[in-house]
Amino acid sequence: MPLHARQFFLQHLALPYEGGAVIGNSYYATPNPGSPLRLRIDFQPTITEHEYDGLRLRVIHTDRGALDTTVLSFADHDTFTARDTRREAQGSGRDSNNRFRDWHNSGRPPWHGAHTEGLTYAIEQYVQLWFPPPASPARSARDAPAPAMSQQPPAPPGKKSSRRTR
Repeated sequence: MPLHARQFFLQHLALPYEGGAVIGNSYYATPNPGSPLRLRIDFQPTITEHEYDGLRLRVIHTDRGALDTTVLSFADHDTFTARDTRREAQGSGRDSNNRFRDWHNSGRPPWHGAHTEGLTYAIEQYVQLWFPPPASPARSARDAPAPAMSQQPPAPPGKKSSRRTR
């Protein structure tokens, strides 16, 4: 059974990153064009073959390889909580535990019923950390505004001020 990765990443999660593409079961993107850093997102497998319990995010440098890896579990982001609660109430006997398996033949994607708002938010936070927007160009001294003039011009030299000084 295919994972329907293209549909999951591009339509369900709706990841908006530059150059985003799905190759096999992985999503690749360059959130900052021109940067040597790339984002890769895969389904995180469990110990059971063809069973997944989260998304694995990696930051990859084009010359140095993987710089960081983190896993966003479906359980931590309530991805399948509603689906699993509904199945439990129906007494289906399935023990899904915020996972999905890709060996069924129902015709629907194996991740059907996923609520991805929590995952999407976590991915956005991770991307902001590793791919901050480019800084605006620094202003030069020429571009800086002139200092404001005080209300009273300074007293000419040699003339005593009527103000009391300490």
